[in-house]
Amino acid sequence: MDKKDLAGIRRQLKVDNDLLKVSDIFNVYIMKESTDIYHHQSQPFEMLDRDQQELFMNNFKKVLTGQLDEKLFELKFKRDAENHSQLILHKGLLSNEIEDWKEQMLQMTEKMITDHPYEKDVVITFIRAEYMKPMKRRNEETEESERDAVYSNPFILCSINQTQEPKKEIKFDYVEKEFKYKIEVDPVIDLKNPMTGFLFPCITDGASDVNHVLYAAGKANEPDYRFIEDVLNGEEFMTAKEDKAVFEEVIKDVVGDQLNPSTLANVYGEINRTVEENEEDTAPKLDYKDVERVLTQSGETVDSEKVKTAFQRITDDESYELKASSIVPKYKSKSIKINTKIANIAISPQDLQYVKQVNYKGKRCIMIEVEEDAEIDGFKMLPEAFGE
Repeated sequence: MDKKDLAGIRRQLKVDNDLLKVSDIFNVYIMKESTDIYHHQSQPFEMLDRDQQELFMNNFKKVLTGQLDEKLFELKFKRDAENHSQLILHKGLLSNEIEDWKEQMLQMTEKMITDHPYEKDVVITFIRAEYMKPMKRRNEETEESERDAVYSNPFILCSINQTQEPKKEIKFDYVEKEFKYKIEVDPVIDLKNPMTGFLFPCITDGASDVNHVLYAAGKANEPDYRFIEDVLNGEEFMTAKEDKAVFEEVIKDVVGDQLNPSTLANVYGEINRTVEENEEDTAPKLDYKDVERVLTQSGETVDSEKVKTAFQRITDDESYELKASSIVPKYKSKSIKINTKIANIAISPQDLQYVKQVNYKGKRCIMIEVEEDAEIDGFKMLPEAFGE
């Protein structure tokens, strides 16, 4: 899946939408510090009050919100696993009987809670839905509607939400003219901050891929590897943050930890060019040969064997491929940090060419080339002669 596919599904997650229909919703309540199912309830989604439907729809949107490889991760299922989640989810997706659907989702729930009690009460919610994506735009000449032909994609979406403690309040009774202690006994499901979740199958350009599942972490770059491996039976992967760290270690191993800012700007520029040239295709990746090429085109003289060895040492796999988008995400808006004891400076990667470290009056200084007067809190800086 790419960001366009995700955005397409998120946009359609709304009530009374003929392009995305939710058929069933199944809620399972789990008590804290317990590995038993306390209660479960299945019902047609349309039977919920409209306000309830909107609350759940907003929750599902949040599950699918975030950057790929940071908060959302497309996982490939392992080939071999006991009680394989791919099979359970596929059965649940294809089941015609509600009882069969419930049975499969309860199996998934058991996998989530086995040997892993939660610290708070949680509600695990599953929905079965169908996403329709138009195959073509409206043809003005034939008056053909874009909805005359659509890709139809059934899917299961899961969200795990914790509950909030009941409120304890002091209220004033106008009639009795006295203060009273009030406590709510029913916990509230926090649908504004889902803890985690997943979408099955992945949907790419209108095609369902049952060999992959989309996992949603609670926080960026903090995936739950137990959930990924034991619950979803997904293969190992690297986050964007980890990919970036590997790239930096490889560069340091090959050219050292000192690099001219303009060279670094060229490195990021070359990688960003690769991303832009392959924007419509599968996310481009960089192996050790690509890293060698990027460094060479950026003005560095490197040894191919040294790059290969660095990949092997750092990743335990000389054939490992880095996702280019993990190294230069949001290239034009991303800030590269220049850290010093005096101050930390943030600058765009393409502007690193205007930064230099120089010796001035026997001291090391950061010099930044600017086209106009710099400002500090709205005040223009007075220009000073370099020798003063």
